[in-house]
Amino acid sequence: QVIIDQCADGEIPGRVVGVISNEPSVRGLERSAHAGIPGVVIDHRDHKTRNDFEVALGRQIDSYKPDLVILAGFMRILSPAFVDRFVGRLLNIHPSLLPCYPGLDTHQRAITDGAKEHGASVHFVTRDLDAGPVIIRGRVNVLKHDSAQTLAGRVHEVEHQIYPEAVGWFASGRLALQDGIAMMDGKPIIH
Repeated sequence: QVIIDQCADGEIPGRVVGVISNEPSVRGLERSAHAGIPGVVIDHRDHKTRNDFEVALGRQIDSYKPDLVILAGFMRILSPAFVDRFVGRLLNIHPSLLPCYPGLDTHQRAITDGAKEHGASVHFVTRDLDAGPVIIRGRVNVLKHDSAQTLAGRVHEVEHQIYPEAVGWFASGRLALQDGIAMMDGKPIIH
């Protein structure tokens, strides 16, 4: 919703051209419909193989002719062929300070490990799960009495700040992936 809103008010110099979900009942489809943005469900369960699903997904993405593909809450591992098709224009947000805690259950893992800080990372998607070049991180302190749910709530707030920022950088031509390196204004992003 934040990205839709920031595109609408000009904070992000672009527009959301379509929303695709593999789950029929997500709020993102309601939000896109409310904003007049085309939305479609491509349910992975309706396809016999992952390849069949990805072919349908890729065709739908291509029909929108996007400059950038933004993953948000998309809990499917994409094949190397699919990632290669959109390399350099495929972003994801992950609820940890990558490279720490790739995969699932990041908040509980951070608490269990006694981490002092946690957060979220926006990264370019590459063939390796949650291992693409990080663009921006947002940090929160892990509090003494945090549960996975309370920590997730604070991380979610940070996600609403950093994801639109990264999208805006890409839309304004400042952000690019070059030779596997995230670049901002022509210089490598170093973390």
